[in-house]
Amino acid sequence: MHGENWEFWLNMTNFALGVITFAAVLVVAGAVGWELFERKARRTQPVETRDAEAKAILKSASDAQFVPGLGLTMADGGERIQPSGPQTPKNRPEQG
Repeated sequence: MHGENWEFWLNMTNFALGVITFAAVLVVAGAVGWELFERKARRTQPVETRDAEAKAILKSASDAQFVPGLGLTMADGGERIQPSGPQTPKNRPEQG
C-alpha cells in the first residue's frame, strides 16, 4: 500500500467492527433479559388470566380459522379432497 495512511483506516475499521459487535451483544443481552423478565411476570399472573389470554390469542389467529370450502391444506390450491372409500382386499393396492 502507498503511504502510511492505511494503518489509520485499518484501526478505524477495527474500531467500527468493535462498536458493531458491542452493539449486537447489547441487543442480544437485552432481548434475553426482556424474555426472562416476561417469564417471571407471567408466572405471577393468576391461572385464569393466562387461560383467557391464550383463548383470545387462539380466537384471533387468522390461520386457525376453519373455512369449509377449502381442502385439507392450502398447498392443494383449496380444492376439495374427496374421502376415499373403505379399502377392501379386492381393491387394496399391492404392497411389495
